[in-house]
Amino acid sequence: MSDDLQVERSGAVATLTLDRPESRNAISLQMYRDLPGILRGIDDDPRVKVLVVRGAGTKAFAAGADISEFREVRSDAESARSYNEQVAAAEQALEGMAKPTVAMVHGYCVGGGCGLALACDLRFCDTAAKFAITPSKLGLVYSLESTRRLVDLVGPAQAKWVLFSGRRMDAEHALRTGLVDTVAEPDGLSEQVYGFAELVGTRAQYSVRAAKEIVRRIVAGQRRDDAETTDLRNSSFDTEDYAEGVRAFLEKRQPEFTWS
Repeated sequence: MSDDLQVERSGAVATLTLDRPESRNAISLQMYRDLPGILRGIDDDPRVKVLVVRGAGTKAFAAGADISEFREVRSDAESARSYNEQVAAAEQALEGMAKPTVAMVHGYCVGGGCGLALACDLRFCDTAAKFAITPSKLGLVYSLESTRRLVDLVGPAQAKWVLFSGRRMDAEHALRTGLVDTVAEPDGLSEQVYGFAELVGTRAQYSVRAAKEIVRRIVAGQRRDDAETTDLRNSSFDTEDYAEGVRAFLEKRQPEFTWS
């Protein structure tokens, strides 16, 4: 397993750090290989309710995939196919987590780094953040899944602007187009991210995870309840957290939810 992925837990919030500050946290093939297993472990940990994904330091979330490896691991169509499968599996594992995920973006968030940020549920960045997706500068093509995540957030026209030009998008542009959800000053970003994550950790987790699943289905095109979404809704009334939520409301106090 790569030493370039670090996991820490504080209370109900886990932090996954891309830890290669000397290369602006460029993502190696080994890091992509390791991500699915690490993310499964976080999803399976009942102590964790929210995951924050960030880069080490304050200069970059991730400057992209490690291009210095490309001649070795992505040199032709055959090797690229294997490489792309590893990237897709990592992004799918992050997007598919049952628990909420927040990308905390300091500075540069480019290429593969942007791909991971887009696979998170939410993106908080600082005012110095720079976003770019650069296949047109490298002569390669992004997958439909990765492109779909971009289109879902910013719409088709802005997605074309990003992909055709390969140009950087500053924090203000990213917020205006919906690529990010919150912008903070660099020294206030951590407080914004962890304050939000801790808040979500106090909410009823059955409700939070069911909402995430239902939103995922809507984005995928589902328009009406089916047996599974109906069961998600109805089953909530059998949880202790529902009983506690009602009790707390009537007693005019903060609820203490226990479902994990």
